[in-house]
Amino acid sequence: MKDFTKMLKQLQETQAQMAKVQEELAQRTVEATSGGGMVKVTANGRQEVLSIKIDPQVVDPDDVEMLEDLIVAALNEARGRIEEIVATEMGRVTGGLSVPGLFSG
Repeated sequence: MKDFTKMLKQLQETQAQMAKVQEELAQRTVEATSGGGMVKVTANGRQEVLSIKIDPQVVDPDDVEMLEDLIVAALNEARGRIEEIVATEMGRVTGGLSVPGLFSG
């Protein structure tokens, strides 16, 4: 029974550490660009897009599809960077333990 109590306490401590890391991650931001910096996306650790900056030179009414592709590419790059940061930080808390669905938003 002592082992179970000890394990439960460790789980509670880990859960508290994870909540703290999640809050810290929410405050972090990443920037990602596409088109050689023509489109820039800033997002936070909750994968919320904070801003999108578009260089006027890339706005071509005859090629809207290219601009759409650049925006998608920058958004995906930002999301990927956030996922890497979250995985690294949570891995520190969990000691690399992988729990499916634990960090899904």
